[in-house]
Amino acid sequence: MSYQQFAYLYDELMEDAPYSDWLSFVKASVSKYLKDGTRFLDVGCGTGSLTILLAKEGFNVTGVDLSSDMLMVAREKAEAEKVSISLFQQDMRDLEGLGSFDCVTILCDSLNYILTEEDVKRTFLSAGNHLKAGGLLLFDVHSIHKINEIFIGQTFGSNEEKLSYIWQCYQGEFENSVEHDLSFFIQNGTKYDRYDELHMQRTFSVEDYSRWLLECGYDLLNVSADFKPEDPSDESERILFAAKKR
Repeated sequence: MSYQQFAYLYDELMEDAPYSDWLSFVKASVSKYLKDGTRFLDVGCGTGSLTILLAKEGFNVTGVDLSSDMLMVAREKAEAEKVSISLFQQDMRDLEGLGSFDCVTILCDSLNYILTEEDVKRTFLSAGNHLKAGGLLLFDVHSIHKINEIFIGQTFGSNEEKLSYIWQCYQGEFENSVEHDLSFFIQNGTKYDRYDELHMQRTFSVEDYSRWLLECGYDLLNVSADFKPEDPSDESERILFAAKKR
């Protein structure tokens, strides 16, 4: 999937995203489960917002994303912030040649863009190939409740002077999947240019992700919800996992 024009709008649309919560989740997990080590691989790094925050915390961070446009924005942001990060364009299902890391993160619901059981397992194995023994895998996903009850059938929108959008959510091809149909209207002088994007996401049950982690060589350390130290419920929206490579 290519984000194309979406890459240059992403940060404006995500200005209210809970990056500080993701950062706190990573720091708390590292403090609890990782005795030492500072080499991080941020998979699905997008425009690098979280990657840069991790680097500012003193971690040695490498970012990976499938979109060259997203990575271009990430490089520009890192240069502006005077932060040193390495960035590579790769598919999270087939990571290769990146070295060995103490922690791999797949956050900001990036894993939800992986649509089949086989490819989720490929992603776990691919991450594991770049983790030291005892290294951490941290990721989050939309809950089944969020996909089916909050996204599907809903329309979201914004009508700002320079950027407006219509975001419609439809039932996807697979069970517990959603298609995000996005139309952007960007001011260009006295007119507006329109850009369209289609994004597909899917999620699976906590039990599925937990079982696949075990099958792929991890020990499950913790499952929580919505950045709170509690077990997921039927109303949870975001599920967070911490696992350790055996």
